[in-house]
This record gives sequence, structure tokens and C-alpha cells, in this order.
Amino acid sequence: MKHIIILGDGMSDRPIASLGGRTPLMVASKPSIDALCARGRCGLFETVPPGLPPGSAVANLAVLGYDPAETFSGRGVLEAASMGVDLDPDDIAMRCNLICIENGRIRNHSAGHISTEEATELLRTLSSELGSDIVHFHPGVSYRHLVVLKKSSDLFECTPPHDVPGQMFEPLMVKPLAEEASETVDLLNSLILQSQQILADHPVNLRRIEQGKDPANSIWFWSAGRKPRMKTMKELYGINGAVISAVDLVKGLGVCAGLDIIEVEGATGLYDTNYEGKAEAAVKALEYHDFVYVHVEATDEAGHEGDVDLKIRTIEYLDHRLVRYIMEETARMDEEVAIAITPDHGTPCEVRTHVHDPVPFLIFRPDEMPDAVSLYDEESVRSGDLGLIKGDTFIRTLLGRRWQGEPKV
Repeated sequence: MKHIIILGDGMSDRPIASLGGRTPLMVASKPSIDALCARGRCGLFETVPPGLPPGSAVANLAVLGYDPAETFSGRGVLEAASMGVDLDPDDIAMRCNLICIENGRIRNHSAGHISTEEATELLRTLSSELGSDIVHFHPGVSYRHLVVLKKSSDLFECTPPHDVPGQMFEPLMVKPLAEEASETVDLLNSLILQSQQILADHPVNLRRIEQGKDPANSIWFWSAGRKPRMKTMKELYGINGAVISAVDLVKGLGVCAGLDIIEVEGATGLYDTNYEGKAEAAVKALEYHDFVYVHVEATDEAGHEGDVDLKIRTIEYLDHRLVRYIMEETARMDEEVAIAITPDHGTPCEVRTHVHDPVPFLIFRPDEMPDAVSLYDEESVRSGDLGLIKGDTFIRTLLGRRWQGEPKV
């Protein structure tokens, strides 16, 4: 049997007053996902263990069956793996966002979803002005970039910018956790302030302002760590697989997990991503892989923007333009295909950041009887046979290896 996970990043939510106390998943038209739910089993998945940050790195590790407490060492190192940046054992890799600051406050974490072309030009300038033997900038996609520090302390604390929209930036700058990190912290905070001077009058930003767009007028560091030590999915579960994503973090996780990375033209990480291309690539990948991980970022970005209508629309896009095709095409395959759908974490529109809430999931295996649930949303799945799960139970249930559930909630 083949296996596929369709992950709607940040797709789950909390009740929203403007929706009559319903969530975007409850409101969205998603006939394909609901049909799959009616044919499978479902429940709630605790993807973020207590004490760990509810970010995509931790949550996606959990979805793939890794123990984040053992394997999570910062988001930056996973993105370095995706970008082919080799890390020495004493290197520190961290995310470097291009953000927009307005009147001393963080306006948004994405500089208005700046284009990759514009961002690359800005990173080239920053690398020329601020790069050194210690500081190395690596351009990524849109607002998501990487900085590597050589021979530096990692005993410092950073604030993810998507957690603090609207807040004053200065109190949120990098803070030392030990005296030995003071020099590194001073360097990072100096880079942030210097970047604001350099970017303020950069031609890219002047053009963006003229066009009514948010300028990318600051860099912001977060999620630092050193090179992780991970077993591959082949070593853990005896399967070979592939990852389809527009996001460097998820691609990097795939690299560390020993999975092939499949690039899809037009995959953007936003609502305008190439859903059809991802769906076609996923079905084709099943010809040569035991397992395919299809990651779609758009729902998470809508949650960060607090845009309820957009989140509903991206859920419907996922259903109509990706899930339906995968269901139809895998049903025609000679070998049976098990399909799972889950978020990694919730990104509620009203809080605009990630939360620890358990997420709704469904697993369809052609060789198993379904439960009585026919609607896929945060409330309906509570009646599912699989109850509340955690750890590697999700991946093992999908693979048909083991199921250890907890009482229904």
C-alpha cells in the first residue's frame, strides 16, 4: 500500500464570532475532504508537546513521527538543509525574515509578502554591507531567509515575528540567556538596527512604497540552532518518500528525513500557489515512492493575516484543486493508497499566530472500516474512533503499523 499526507499548514482555527461561532473549516465548502472523512477514521492530534513552541518545525516533525523534544534544534537548521547550506558543528543557523516596521511597531512578519526577486536584491545588498567572516546571509523565498553565524554562542532568545504583529520591536529584540552570549546578542541586535538604516532608502523599498506596498525595512532573527541529528524515515519506518512544498523549512525537514524533494513550478506558499501542479506531482511521485508528503502553506498565511475570508477560500482551494484530484487519481491506481489530511498546528485568525491546540485529522485506509464521522472540522472529529493521539501514533496508524489511542474528548 502507498501512503500520502496532505497537510494544510495552520488550517485549524477557533470559533469566530463573525462566523456565528464556527471555524473556517466548518464554513468552507469542502466536499472532497468531507467525503474522505466519511470513508476514514478521525480524531484530534497533539502535534506540539508541552514546553515546545507551537511552530511549523516542531509540528511537522511530529506529523512525520519524530519526537520533537529529541530532534528539534531550531527552524533555521532545517531551512539550511533545504537550501544546501552545509553547517559545521559549531555553526548557528537561524531564520532571517524581511519584515515591515511602522512607527516602531512590527506591522507584519512578511514585508507584505515581498516577491522573491525583490527580496533577493535586498539580501544581496545586506550581504555586501553586513556580511563578514562570522555572518553569512543566504537568500531564500519571499520574506524567508537564512543567516549562519560562525563560532558563536546559541544561548540567546529570539521572538518569532509572526507572534507579535502590532507590538513595539525594540523590547522584542534578541536577549542573552547567559553571559557568554552577550557578544553574539550585541552583534545580532546591531545587525537588525543597521539593516533598518540600509533598507530605508533602498530602491526596492522606494518602488514598493510608490506602489502602495509595505517596505521590507528591517531584518529579524529567530529560531536559532545547530545541525540536528535525525534518523531517516527509511531507518525509522522502512519507507522511501518525497516532499512537495514551497517552504524551505519543510523541504529541509525532508532532506534531514532522507526524503526526495520535488519542486513544482508556481508553488509560492501563498493563496496563489499551484495547487493543481502539487496534486499532479504527488500522484506521479507515488509511482516511485512509498510515501508522499504534500505541504500547502496558504491557510497558515491567511491565519497570520487574520483574514477569515481568505482562510475559508484557501481551504476550498485545497479541497477543490488538490484533494479532489488526488482522490480521483489514486482510486484508479492498481495499488491501494492510504490518505491522511491534517494541519500541523492551528493558526487562528483572531490571534494571528500559532497555538498549542490539538488539530483535527483524518486517515483513510482502504483496508479499514470507517467510523461514523462524515464532516471534517475541529468539533466533528471529537467523535472519531481514533480519539486524542500524540507521538508517533499518527504516522504508524497511517502506515498500518500500530494504533494507540486515548479516550475520546
